[in-house]
Amino acid sequence: MITANIEQTVLRNLLVNEEYMRRVLPFIQPEYFEGVYQQLFREVAKFVAKYNKLPTAEAFKIELDDNQTMSDEHYRHAVEIIPEIFKIEDIDDEWLYNKTEKWCQDRALFNAVMESISIIDGKHKTLTKNALPDILQKALAVTFDTNIGHDYLENVNERYEFYHSQEEKIPFDIEYFNLITKGGLANKSLNIALAGTGVGKSLFMCHVAAAALNEGRNVLYISMEMSEERVAERIDANLLDIPIEQIDSMDEQMFKDRVNSLKTKTNGKLIVKEYPTGSANANHFRALLNELKLKKAFVPDIIFVDYLNICASARMKMGGSVNSYAYIKAIAEELRGLAVEFDLPIVSATQTTRTGYSSSDPGLEDTSESFGLPATADLMFALVSSEELDAQGQIMVKQLKNRYNDPNKNKRFVVGIDRSKMRLFDADDTSQNLMNDTPMFDRTNQGEDQKKFEDFKF
Repeated sequence: MITANIEQTVLRNLLVNEEYMRRVLPFIQPEYFEGVYQQLFREVAKFVAKYNKLPTAEAFKIELDDNQTMSDEHYRHAVEIIPEIFKIEDIDDEWLYNKTEKWCQDRALFNAVMESISIIDGKHKTLTKNALPDILQKALAVTFDTNIGHDYLENVNERYEFYHSQEEKIPFDIEYFNLITKGGLANKSLNIALAGTGVGKSLFMCHVAAAALNEGRNVLYISMEMSEERVAERIDANLLDIPIEQIDSMDEQMFKDRVNSLKTKTNGKLIVKEYPTGSANANHFRALLNELKLKKAFVPDIIFVDYLNICASARMKMGGSVNSYAYIKAIAEELRGLAVEFDLPIVSATQTTRTGYSSSDPGLEDTSESFGLPATADLMFALVSSEELDAQGQIMVKQLKNRYNDPNKNKRFVVGIDRSKMRLFDADDTSQNLMNDTPMFDRTNQGEDQKKFEDFKF
């Protein structure tokens, strides 16, 4: 009875308390519930994943009617308790949050013990006794907080070792990007490229993804804009060293031979996953990561999200009192939280403002929709193009935010770009010498300087 009461309380608040739902839903497993409550929870989770909002009582009843897997007994019970679970009650949020966490921990441990007994008795269909330590360890590790913190006075040895150890990073294959990041992208970081439409956001991410794969890294590329096939096509152009417009005319055997040759040169894997624009959030990405680990034994070393502005927020619904600034900031915070949780770097991009699109000297104020985004990012830089740079096969990079290094060092630099092969490469020293650490023009200057750079776009 006590179990039923807590299950009903959790379920009720998942259905009527959006803030609570978005806070705890990622941590709750269907197996924590019993009987009809488990099926009701699955319906809630399915509805939220599909529509990114809570169902009404009417919508929930219709979804139950369409459920062909529910027994008649469970269906009758579910219909009976719908009025009860949709009641709005005055309850202390913090008490409820803590109670829910304790219930999840208790249920996880109970399920682990029962599964262990089944294994010991030889009744488990797939697992052996070798799985027992992992099962119990996972159950004991259940918590709503993935980080228990750093004890400053007690963890002095760990901190000293960290200071004197070589931080694991994923290096770039471009010299200046390694210079500004002190060797590459660090784990638990969010790294963002700022650019206008058609300037090179996706090209940059596809190139870095291809380079990481070449280095033997596992790469997950999440696309919210292009299809999986189009992303793969760009990476094919890069890795197979062939113009993208010629890929569809390649001989089948030649194409397969080049890809197979690539397989022998890298130990890494690349997974490309497409979501409809604006439909997926950090919770979907978390579920994908868990599924890839379970079904493909795939654990990424780096994640690319193309691109941030067209993701959804896991904890905030767009519209009403929520403005675009708060919404985009929330997405950035959730992506960085994912990077911390899975201990890897995430690379994404954002759109520039209309003003920034025509600027040769972009700043943080040119970040489309959210000035709060740069505050969350560990590295943020603008990709700047112009007719002159295009003619030279180059693109300019300007640092906007850098937690790796002093952003005023190598504040601007150029890299070579081959748009047909979706590649970036090191530019010659002569080109770099033309870049200096003074603004390319003063935004207040309405004279010749502004006219000189009016063809720039980013």
